[in-house]
Amino acid sequence: MDRRSFIQKASVSTAGMVTAFHIPAFAQNRKIKIGLIGAGWYGMVVAKAALKVGGVELVAVCDVDSEHLKSSAAELVSLQGNRPKEFKDYRELLDMKGLEAVIIGTPPQWHAMQFVAACEKGLDIFCEKPLAYDVEEGKAMIMAVEKAGNIVQIGFQRRQSAAFQKAKELIQDGTTGKIHQIGAQIHYNPVHEDTTIQDPPASLDWDTWCGPAPKLPYRPSIGHKAWRLEKEYGNGHLVDWGIHHIDIIRTIMGMEIPKSFQTYGEMEILKDKITTPDTLNATMLFEECPVIWQHRLWGSGDLNPQFNNGVFFYGEKATLFASDNKLVLMPAGRNQSPQEMDVPTTDMQEKHVADFINAVKAKDKRLLSCTTEDAWKSTTTVQLATAAYYIGSEIKWDAVSKTVTNNPAAAKLLARNYRNGYQRPS
Repeated sequence: MDRRSFIQKASVSTAGMVTAFHIPAFAQNRKIKIGLIGAGWYGMVVAKAALKVGGVELVAVCDVDSEHLKSSAAELVSLQGNRPKEFKDYRELLDMKGLEAVIIGTPPQWHAMQFVAACEKGLDIFCEKPLAYDVEEGKAMIMAVEKAGNIVQIGFQRRQSAAFQKAKELIQDGTTGKIHQIGAQIHYNPVHEDTTIQDPPASLDWDTWCGPAPKLPYRPSIGHKAWRLEKEYGNGHLVDWGIHHIDIIRTIMGMEIPKSFQTYGEMEILKDKITTPDTLNATMLFEECPVIWQHRLWGSGDLNPQFNNGVFFYGEKATLFASDNKLVLMPAGRNQSPQEMDVPTTDMQEKHVADFINAVKAKDKRLLSCTTEDAWKSTTTVQLATAAYYIGSEIKWDAVSKTVTNNPAAAKLLARNYRNGYQRPS
């Protein structure tokens, strides 16, 4: 395929993907009453996306940091005109009369408990990724949804990317030929917060923030936003950031969970700043083909910076690189040149939230773009790849029994112990 035909092919098929999100007229007539659990950075990103889409009212907000609670409530007043009720305890929010749905934007150690409790109240849920902190929590969440029959969307918004949708078309129509290997990576240099152990801010209930996870001595490097590279809360770069690429690879290729995992890495350069590997190489053997993940949280990353964040599909006829807003196709053979195409997606987050709002109003799960079970498969994939790093040996996954085989050390990592006072959902 020459550059002109590649660009024309990409432009024509993506023209309908980049239009603004759409809420049917019938759905605009009523506002869904939503509560926000976790009103920090990303919880508010999702809440504001919902308000931008329309057809909702944020009637309640919950956070264990009184400053987050105060500032988020004030911002929501400026956006919607009405002040939401404020709660510190999510259980009190879930008991609020007239509540129809919740957005869960807390760190992963809290997802399972809050999610299952919302299901037991019959509420619809938009929950941020990863689905859960560990594999068994995710199973309990799937069971809770099956029992409740509620509408649930998980926050893998890159499923809305026109570039990734176009990549799927190019693979399916044979442009790349059969895909035999996939690579994914996100190299970057994180901003490091203070690692000094100290008292938490007066506004933050640190004990409750830690929830069922171990209560570590507070330092800014594991608190708000920075928790993503802390083992006990975010569980590292692959689970936090890389999960987006693993999810979109599964979506494009129609993959399930890999049958084996081998992971090598180190925590060397940033060992005094983070508690998860700053360098990682993971091979995930799917039935269709191997997926190889790598990251370096130091240095300059790839020789060509445009490839620092994205997915490489290695096909017989061509290699295709895909990122949020860009495609690069390199045909096989001599004297070929890379063919580049910008494929922007406007309002990716809003489109993902719009799918949820439409599904809730129509009571139609077919309108969802990421179900709980599918999100569990992506989450389980990165959790198992990370577990293989920690135990230092291969992990094999049994798709029928939904557990690891012949590896007691890995099996122990499928469900960590909860702190005293917290009960694991089952």
